[in-house]
Amino acid sequence: MRTLDRKPGKFAQTAFDPMMTQEKFEQLKNKMERLKKTHPQAASEVSRLAELGDFSENMEYQMAKWKLRGINYAILNLDNQLHQAIIIPSNQQCEFVQIGHKVTIQIGDKQVAYQILGSSETNPQKGIISHLSPIGMALLGHKIGDVVEIKLVEKDIKYKIIKIE
Repeated sequence: MRTLDRKPGKFAQTAFDPMMTQEKFEQLKNKMERLKKTHPQAASEVSRLAELGDFSENMEYQMAKWKLRGINYAILNLDNQLHQAIIIPSNQQCEFVQIGHKVTIQIGDKQVAYQILGSSETNPQKGIISHLSPIGMALLGHKIGDVVEIKLVEKDIKYKIIKIE
């Protein structure tokens, strides 16, 4: 079998961010349990189809084997994430911005609230940003009243921290 000689894409091996809330950790644990329940059925389907012989032309066997590999990969990936997980504490001091805080900032005459969480939970439409994002990194460690400046290609934007929850 010949392997491909091409380089992986830019986002092929993105680093895993272990920071997550307890809720996200529980979601991953539940997903792992569901996958482990489907594994025996998928494995028995592969062995049943293997008994039919002629693997080269047995498309059902190939599809079942592909599905089993996907389940195995997902289980290994989730197991790795769960073992490396760092739970974001929910009750923290609110003097300085930390991961898990909801921060209200002022941009010009407009106020925006962001919650700073791990990369796996980001949702900018709901105001949840990553601690690794430019805004998240700039806000971390600052206190109420601080003005944080982010340099973009075209201009510099100043954010004033109004409230930390």
